[in-house]
Amino acid sequence: MAEQSDTPPSLNGFCHIALKRPLHTSTLTALDTGLHYTTVTPVQSTCIPLLLSNKDVAAEAVTGSGKTIAFVVPAIELLLNREQPWKLHEIGALILTPTRELAIQISEVLEHFTKLSRLTQILCVGGIPMETDIASYQEHGGNVVVATPGRLLELFKCCDGGFNLRADVRALELLILDEADRLLGMGFEQALNTILAFLPKQRRTGLFSATQTDRVEALIRAGLRNPVQVTVKEKSLGCSSTSTRTPAQLENYFFVCHSNEKLSYLVAFLRERRSSKFILFVSTCAMVDYLSTLLQVIVKNFSVISLHGRMKSKRGQVFARFKEMDVGLLVCTDVMARGVDVPQVDWVIQFDPPSSAQAFVHRCGRTARMGRKGAALVFLLPAERPYVDFVALNQKVSLEEFPLEMNLVDVLPRVRKLAAHDRDLVEKGARAFVSFIQSYRKHESALIFQFRELNLGQLATGFGLLIMPRMPETKDADLSDFTPTDIDIGEIKYKDKTRERQRINNLAKAEEKNSLNKSAKYKDKTFVKTQTKSWSKKEEQSIKKRERHEKKHRKRTLTESGLAIQDDDVKEMFEEARLLKKLKKGILSKEEFDKRTHVDSNEGES
Repeated sequence: MAEQSDTPPSLNGFCHIALKRPLHTSTLTALDTGLHYTTVTPVQSTCIPLLLSNKDVAAEAVTGSGKTIAFVVPAIELLLNREQPWKLHEIGALILTPTRELAIQISEVLEHFTKLSRLTQILCVGGIPMETDIASYQEHGGNVVVATPGRLLELFKCCDGGFNLRADVRALELLILDEADRLLGMGFEQALNTILAFLPKQRRTGLFSATQTDRVEALIRAGLRNPVQVTVKEKSLGCSSTSTRTPAQLENYFFVCHSNEKLSYLVAFLRERRSSKFILFVSTCAMVDYLSTLLQVIVKNFSVISLHGRMKSKRGQVFARFKEMDVGLLVCTDVMARGVDVPQVDWVIQFDPPSSAQAFVHRCGRTARMGRKGAALVFLLPAERPYVDFVALNQKVSLEEFPLEMNLVDVLPRVRKLAAHDRDLVEKGARAFVSFIQSYRKHESALIFQFRELNLGQLATGFGLLIMPRMPETKDADLSDFTPTDIDIGEIKYKDKTRERQRINNLAKAEEKNSLNKSAKYKDKTFVKTQTKSWSKKEEQSIKKRERHEKKHRKRTLTESGLAIQDDDVKEMFEEARLLKKLKKGILSKEEFDKRTHVDSNEGES
């Protein structure tokens, strides 16, 4: 292809990878002035021409290698190349991704292209009312749709007021599944299969991910036409013959310590690198809430924010805030592990090892993106050290032991002191502890992460707990390494005065109903399920529902048996059964029983 004279010099590479025609001016302008692209990555130079030449593509490339541009550019070009202009409510490209954060990021990249062309776009994710998406689509249209599977499926099923997304995808040119292995996981597979049934068969399909799984391979064989599999690997630093599934500029480390030392080492690590930007991965939402609360207090003059899947509408605001931060810490779950591009992340810290080997690679890939340098550190317990060899064999990722040379200060006494003055911290710590144990027991690499090797006493100490939560896993465990506090947990108040007033009111109401007995006090001390007004109502509704179901079942059984007993007869029968029980227990005399059941004393005698 001849090189155009008006093409920006930095984009000559993109002109050369286009097939028989140059890229449109709007595409080049977006790349040059909007995204400031100067180089073409291997995944881009391979996938763009394939998608533009009627090929289905399944691409596996290390995280941070530029996969978003590899499918956004051909999506825009395919739509711009159509001779007939696209109608307002005609969808030409559909991009599916597992998380709303990644969808938002893709939409932001896409906007650089659509605002310079006649194409329209729409973002459809959870966290906002579905009616808002429908109104926006009806008003502005969406030739390119970026969506999460759950929200898109809701829109496909909605056909009210002239809105019919099923009809609008009939002209679909390109379907992109970003983070395809996650989309085909247990949480999305059913929704994805339903969505695929609505889409036209004659289309191009692109599957992009940093890791491929058996599910992806099955979809490639069954659902792609003329498929081309693309695998782009990077060479390990200092070794030209070894490939790795993490970015080449990434330095991977591990550090071994006991569970009652992890928090202190983490705090020391953060304090010595205050000028850096961190992402801290933990295993559960409760862990996010607890650790972020602690670190905000313990690490002074340092910004700490949190993000997990249960935050719903707040997630977008938190994600945008962290992207704008120059230094600071984001504490999060694996909701941030996939494809999200956050500028200038210096360190990825895995406080808890991920549940799968694939997730390890995705977590590390939040740093050292697009040629930048970065480092990742995973904390391991002594019994978990074989995980280093497992990752090297399973994911081709080599880990070096990190020399943590620092003045270690034990922060656990301060954590317990903070908890002794704030009931919220006590409850968050207990929930985090329980959720961590539940998560640990379900770990995919159970041969390495063996629950029986977990020292629950040290673990509870490391969480800074005041008492040991009551749960089946702790019932027969050796808790000799844990020393409970002498403080009466029931006397600890919330720092938040509004919450404390509400707690006092709830306790008073519970006492009035005689429900705050010894067992209720025991539940209060565990803090596993804190007794609240909303929880009590839910339990009450559940009991009433169960009683209604049992009553209905009894009536249906009697009717089906042919007895056809009337309601009054049923009541009388159950009353007699109740009195008979009292008679057997000696609570009721024989004479009183006969009197209340109207039995004649001479009846039955001959």
